[in-house]
Amino acid sequence: WTALKTGGTSWRSSAVSPTPPTSSFTNSSVPRNACLRSTMSTSSLSSIKIIFEIDSVREIFSQEEVDEHKMLEIVKRMQRVTLILKLCVDQFLILETMTPLDFMEFRDYLSPASGFQSYQFRLLENKLGVKGELRVRYNQENYSKVFGDEPEVYKAIKTSEEEPSLQNLERGFNFWDKYKLAVDNILDEQLRDAEAEESENLRSYMTGQHKKRREMFNSIFDVRVHNALMARGERRLTHKGLQGALMISFYREEPRFNQPHQLLTLLMDVDSLMTKWRYNHVMLVQRMIGSQQIGTGGSSGYQYLRSTLSDRYKVFLDLFNLSTFLLPRNSVPPLTRQMKYRLSIMEDLDHGKVEMKEVSKLRTHDSSSVTFVSSDSPCPLDNGEEKVFSDSDLDKSLENSMERSCEASM
Repeated sequence: WTALKTGGTSWRSSAVSPTPPTSSFTNSSVPRNACLRSTMSTSSLSSIKIIFEIDSVREIFSQEEVDEHKMLEIVKRMQRVTLILKLCVDQFLILETMTPLDFMEFRDYLSPASGFQSYQFRLLENKLGVKGELRVRYNQENYSKVFGDEPEVYKAIKTSEEEPSLQNLERGFNFWDKYKLAVDNILDEQLRDAEAEESENLRSYMTGQHKKRREMFNSIFDVRVHNALMARGERRLTHKGLQGALMISFYREEPRFNQPHQLLTLLMDVDSLMTKWRYNHVMLVQRMIGSQQIGTGGSSGYQYLRSTLSDRYKVFLDLFNLSTFLLPRNSVPPLTRQMKYRLSIMEDLDHGKVEMKEVSKLRTHDSSSVTFVSSDSPCPLDNGEEKVFSDSDLDKSLENSMERSCEASM
C-alpha cells in the first residue's frame, strides 16, 4: 500500500515490482530496502484479496431481494477480510525493526513516490464508503488528481466513487413506533425523577441531562435532523439503514438476526482495523522522519497522515454509535407473536412441510388426473400438450424441499 520509486521506475502496489539497480544502494542498505519492499508487496497482494471479497459482498447486496441463505457466505467473506487486515496491521512490527538511520539510507530513492499514490487503497476506501467530501485534501487538490496521468487507473477510481458502496447497501425495518414509545416512557420517567429531586442544584443538573438526552434521541426520530447530520458528515447511514441496524442490535438473539448482527460487528472490525493501520502508519512515519519533515510525495508527511485518523474516515461510524441509543433489556419493545414467528426458523420448516405435502398429493393422485407420465415413454396429454413432469422430476422436487427444510433449521 505504499508506492515505491526505485531506479526511476514507479511501483504502485503491484504484485510484481521492479528490481532496483544494484548501484542505487550501498551493500548495507539493500537488506533494509528489501525489508520494506517485501512487506509492501505482501500488503499489496492482501489489498487485492480484500477488494475481491468486498466486491463479492457488494454484488450479493446489490440484488433487489437478498437471499437469506447467503448471509452465512457474506459473514464468512467479511471474516476473511478482517483476518487479512489484521495481518496488514501486524506487518508494521516488521518495518519497525528498521531504525531511522536505516531508513534514511535509501529514503531519497523513494522520492517523489508516495503512499498517496496507492490506487488500491483508494479503491478499497471508496468501495467501503469513504465520502469524497470528507477526505483531507492532498496538497490542496482532490485525491484523484494524483492518478490523472494514468487514464485506466483514474477511470477505475471514478467508477468506484459512483458505484454503490458497501455502506450504502442497506435494508430497513418497521419497528420505529414501538421503539419511540419505549424511549418516551424512559425519558418521561427520568423527567419525573428530576422534578421530584429536592436539591435545586441536583434537580437542575438532572433536568439538563434529560434535555440533552431527549435532543439526542430526537436526532434519530426526526428525519430532517438526521438528514442534516448526514449533510454535515456526522452520520453515514440513511434513516432506514439506522432503523434496521438498531432493530438487529436489539433482537440479535432471534435466529434470523444472528448472522446480520455478526455482519454489523464485522463491519465495525473492518473500520477499527483500517484505523489501526492508519495509526501504525502514522507512528512509523514519525519514528522514521519525525513530525516536521516533508513526505517523499510532497505532502506534509506526519501532519497529513495524522489528520486521517479522525472520524471522517470511519465508514461505519453510525454502527459504533448505536450503543448511544440502546435501551435496557426490560424496556426493549417485545416482538409480537407473528413477528417472532417470522424471525424464527419455524416459518421455513412449515413452508417446507407444505411443499412436501403438495408433492405427496401429486404422487398419490389417480393417473387420470395427473399431469405427468413416465419419462421413458413420452405420451401426449388429452389436450395435445407434451408431458409436464416425470417421476424423476417429482423425486428431485421432494429432495429439494427436504434440503431447504434442513438448511432453514441449521
